Amino acid sequence: MKLIPQIILMAPQPGQSPLVSFLPLVAVVIVFYFFMIRPQMKKQKEQGKFREGIQKGDKVITIGGVHGKIVEVGDKTFIIEGEGGHRQKIEKSAVSLESTLATYKKD
Repeated sequence: MKLIPQIILMAPQPGQSPLVSFLPLVAVVIVFYFFMIRPQMKKQKEQGKFREGIQKGDKVITIGGVHGKIVEVGDKTFIIEGEGGHRQKIEKSAVSLESTLATYKKD
């Protein structure tokens, strides 16, 4: 269990560049970026495009599970009409990309 701190704090061998001792740490940061940070940023960008592309008449599902049809589009809000004709004003950030696309595929 004490191996990782020893590797990180290990002094370079005689004749070895100090840069080589940081190579594993740099590799971990690069892997972390490509497998964790970059996919999350891509997902957020897709959600933003989806929310900005929603128009009047589209059917959506909120993150709370409310199904409705867009009646009016504002800058930061939507007015959706649910079953029974009731209307609700919701934030654009409350629309679920995954649920909406899984239920109502856009053709």
